[in-house]
Amino acid sequence: MTIRLSRLLLVGLLLLTPLGLAACAADAPKSPLGCSASSTPCLNGPALVSLKTSRGDVQLEISGDAAPLTAGNFVDLVRRGAYDNTVFHRVVNEPTPFVVQGGDPQSADPKVPVTAYGTGSFVDPATDQPRLIPLELGVKGEAEPRYGTELVNPAETAKLALRHDRGALAMARSADPNSASAQFYIALKPLPELDGRYAVFGRVVKGMEVVDQIKQGDRLIKATMLQGEAQVKDKP
Repeated sequence: MTIRLSRLLLVGLLLLTPLGLAACAADAPKSPLGCSASSTPCLNGPALVSLKTSRGDVQLEISGDAAPLTAGNFVDLVRRGAYDNTVFHRVVNEPTPFVVQGGDPQSADPKVPVTAYGTGSFVDPATDQPRLIPLELGVKGEAEPRYGTELVNPAETAKLALRHDRGALAMARSADPNSASAQFYIALKPLPELDGRYAVFGRVVKGMEVVDQIKQGDRLIKATMLQGEAQVKDKP
């Protein structure tokens, strides 16, 4: 009972602060949700991404089948170099392993103070506005993902196509479900309490031992697409 209470308290505290899984951002978009309605590139299949970190190399399998919009947003940011030289600004492994979080584009700017890490979004140079994407949850047996609303029914979360297993790759966001942008996290252990609340869109397939060694303040030196470039559907 004590262990369970501690885990719930940890998650609760993290979700209430911008230094946890939350990622401060502008107001969420009011336009229709989903891949067909978004101006963000989508991923129509799998992709493989390499992360060169200050601790070693990690490979990520990105799932455009289960999360086409979220996956497309991530690989587009990889292609743009938005993640290069960014900082892993939040690492929670005490009292138990939780997450490694990074991807704030502004953390690559030496003029930005460390205290601001974790508050940034990707600003699209074409519009000079933050790019925000909705919560995207693929459910087994359904043709299209669900958008914009958390799933709280255990019978539904059990059917999620992608769950918070150890090594899961997911998007951080603020309290608004439709406020994800660039920041991501990797689960250091199974985190079923986050299923249905955050969008998982991939997993670590190589280098999980490197992820385990990452400390707060370490850097993501370079993110590179290894496979799946042809699966990216850019919008005109």
